[in-house]
Amino acid sequence: MNIPIDISEQSGIRYLHFGSDWVQGAMRLRKPHALELAYTRDMMAGLLFRPEPWPERVLMIGLGAGSLARFIHHHLPQTRCTVVEIAPEVHGVARQYFRLPDEDERFEVNIDDGARFVLSDGRQWDLIAVDGFDQNARAGDLATQPFYEACRARLAPGGLLSVNLFGQLRGFKTQLTRLRKVFAGQVVALPECDSGNVVALATAGVPQVHALIDLHQRAVALKAATGLDLRPTLRQLGKAGPHGNGVIHL
Repeated sequence: MNIPIDISEQSGIRYLHFGSDWVQGAMRLRKPHALELAYTRDMMAGLLFRPEPWPERVLMIGLGAGSLARFIHHHLPQTRCTVVEIAPEVHGVARQYFRLPDEDERFEVNIDDGARFVLSDGRQWDLIAVDGFDQNARAGDLATQPFYEACRARLAPGGLLSVNLFGQLRGFKTQLTRLRKVFAGQVVALPECDSGNVVALATAGVPQVHALIDLHQRAVALKAATGLDLRPTLRQLGKAGPHGNGVIHL
């Protein structure tokens, strides 16, 4: 796979593009470990629903500018992260221009097809984060029901699947329908970002019950510990409902 790659900078932020105006990743040069784009912050919303030391094992499908990898490696020292990226040129750009961490006992990158990797690798993960697109913003096999079924089989007890649904403009409802079918309805769609991204969280097994007031307290603590502010997301999620009696099942 040959992906056209462009890099731009504006107002202290470096952006990654795949041959179009669509932003595939971003890094604020003075805060490289922060999650600059709103949807990447939503991708880590599972931190609200699962207490430390969760997640101990993370699988990321799609590297992009390495935003999630940088955040996890810097702020979650208990976490081991495996990234699967289909395009070696994306990996090279992330290392050269976006301060991707060096591989060590806590971080590894596999150049492979994400759908094939999930089907063939038998390990279990606390968090699977799926954010893989081509230059036309198409997710391909990463948007299919068999892929979601494979992800469900790879989740550890209490594990979460986090999926960026951007690019599924015409099939957006179809994607959510597939997720809800595979995960027996245990799916929460976060509010749409200004960029048009919607992140969905899904879990297998018995869902946990979370009071919105408790989630707010976790968001405050998370902001203090890592700088990641999920309070706006949580406020919007509380309005989106229906959750019933101020609780969310996930």
